[in-house]
Amino acid sequence: MIQRIQSIYLLLTSLISIIFLKGVYLTFIDISGIHLNLTMKGLHKITENGALEKIGVIWLITIPGLVIPALSIFTIFMFKRRDLQLILVRILMLVVSAFLTASVIYIIYINSGFDANLDSWYKLLVPVCQFVLTILAFRGIKRDDDLVKSYDRLR
Repeated sequence: MIQRIQSIYLLLTSLISIIFLKGVYLTFIDISGIHLNLTMKGLHKITENGALEKIGVIWLITIPGLVIPALSIFTIFMFKRRDLQLILVRILMLVVSAFLTASVIYIIYINSGFDANLDSWYKLLVPVCQFVLTILAFRGIKRDDDLVKSYDRLR
């Protein structure tokens, strides 16, 4: 049911994730001035002539980046089974926290391995917003579940 507030929270989580899949996630600047871009497709280096050179694939960011929108949309449609929906939202919270942790680990790795400094950090707020929206969705589902259980006791 889209009228429930937790469905809107989950929808916002998936929309933020889908928008996040496109473009550059984090940008680093090397000591020599070379830009390193972290995207969902991997770590890329921009050479002097402007070409992209792929350095590596980063699965710990790619996999949760794909799972988060799929799981949040699937959870919206499980509104008739609140117990399963609560479990799925807990799993979603774990995936979002793993995504945030992997992002911080890769920032530390790129800073030390490539001697590069983080240039744009504001996109790190995306997983934090996803985590907050997921917690709000969990609280809304739990509130609905408690309300239905209280009505069952009165019958």
